[in-house]
Amino acid sequence: MKILGIDIGGTGIKAAVVNTKTGELITERFRIPTPKPATPDAVAKVVKEMIAHFEWTKAVGCSFPTTVVNGKCIHSGNLSPAWLDVNVEKLFKKSCKLPFFVSNDADLAGLAEVAFGAAKKEKGVVIVVTIGTGIGSGLFFNGKLIPNLEVGRMLHTDGKIIEFYTADSARKKENLSLEEWAKRFNALLAYLKIVYSPSLVVLGGGISKKYDTFKQYLTSDVKVKVAEFKNNAGIIGAAMYASKKCK
Repeated sequence: MKILGIDIGGTGIKAAVVNTKTGELITERFRIPTPKPATPDAVAKVVKEMIAHFEWTKAVGCSFPTTVVNGKCIHSGNLSPAWLDVNVEKLFKKSCKLPFFVSNDADLAGLAEVAFGAAKKEKGVVIVVTIGTGIGSGLFFNGKLIPNLEVGRMLHTDGKIIEFYTADSARKKENLSLEEWAKRFNALLAYLKIVYSPSLVVLGGGISKKYDTFKQYLTSDVKVKVAEFKNNAGIIGAAMYASKKCK
């Protein structure tokens, strides 16, 4: 099935048409910078531009950077506080006059990695962790998604959420070396091992591009693999999600 997948991120909104049976992009990826401020109306306008660019007339899958339950944002995420309690599916449907299926970005990136990528055929508990401006996470058991796991919202030892300690934005803000940051990632891996006993952690997001540089500093015995689809994972997973919802 061919489905348009849209991935909404903090810096860019990306889309492509995907073959959901193979995970392949069958068009060139198209990107528009995320508007500043990224209010619901501003983002909906960009999404409408995406639909026009692809001349799309069918259902759309959409990856969104916060917790989404039944189409509604239950956290504001890192885009704008105005997103809290907004039903994203209804907003985009009204703007584009098309059915939309929207879910959490890390969950949908995980769908792609479990079906076709780094976690293909992996049994047991798999956690996909995307580390960039914030921390996203997707939880899978024997290939089945358990939605809306928010690892980044866990509390660290100082009582603040661990996202503010371990995200790539924290590394940049505090000017940490990769070795210093890797020690923080170790703490997150150790926590995941205690709570979830994962057979695999798939690392995505911007920091994953540097994995070969900092992997030597990781001391946790949790198996880690780098996400294979990188910046396309959210697009592919969004299309897969819409495909399943359309059945």
